[in-house]
Order: sequence, then structure tokens, then C-alpha cells
Amino acid sequence: MAALGRALRALRAGALRVGARGRSAGPPGAVALPRAPLGAELHEEEPMAVAQRKNPDYHGFSAEPDADLLNMRAVFFAGVSVAIVLGSVFLHYMPDYGLKQWARREAELRIRERERGGLPLLDPNYYDPARLPLPPPE
Repeated sequence: MAALGRALRALRAGALRVGARGRSAGPPGAVALPRAPLGAELHEEEPMAVAQRKNPDYHGFSAEPDADLLNMRAVFFAGVSVAIVLGSVFLHYMPDYGLKQWARREAELRIRERERGGLPLLDPNYYDPARLPLPPPE
């Protein structure tokens, strides 16, 4: 907070000098910088380590901050990297449940057989009509 106050004071001091910010479209007082709250200059900002000890990041894995961070990283590593890699390998090597690959191979074999035998690829009679029991023509 103190660093922010110092930066704002430096900006205000630079804006008062003529030509410090170059030419602007409006009058010099057109840009209003936010003022620091009263008493902000009196308190120095505490170091980050002290602030994190007072209010540690809690991920829900352990009450100890170091163990909590380590467990969080391990869970995310296992959950994201390992699950994505092993999941994709599992999906790649799953068996052909829809029998789509088998059906294609079988169709290619039948087509080769019919081409070798000189038969048409598609026969107009799917079943042999001589072997079908048909009702009498009455």
C-alpha cells in the first residue's frame, strides 16, 4: 500500500511540472488520480511471507500449509496428467464394441471372393428364392 502511495505522489508531482507528461488533449487537471486513504502513509506493508503465514492459502487437503500445498499439487498432477494420458491410452486400445472394424474386414473379404468368382458385387436376390418357403399363389 505504501508503494502505491509513493507511486501516486510521484505521478502527481510529475503532472504539476510543465511538459512532464507531454501534450495532452485536455487541461492539466482533467485527469483525477485517486487519493490514498487517510493514514495510509503511516503503515508500512508487511512482507509477503508474514501475510501468508497469517492467512495461508487453504486447498482442503491438510491443516498444515506445506502438506496442503504438496497434496494439492500431487492430486492435480495425478488427476490431470496421469488421468488424461492413461484415459486416452485406454480409449485408444478399447475393443471394437460396435464391430465396425470387423464388419469392414468381412465386407472386403466377401467383395474379393465375389470378384474372384466373377459374380456381381450385389445380387438382386439376397436369399436364394429356391430355398425360401413361399405361400401358395392363391
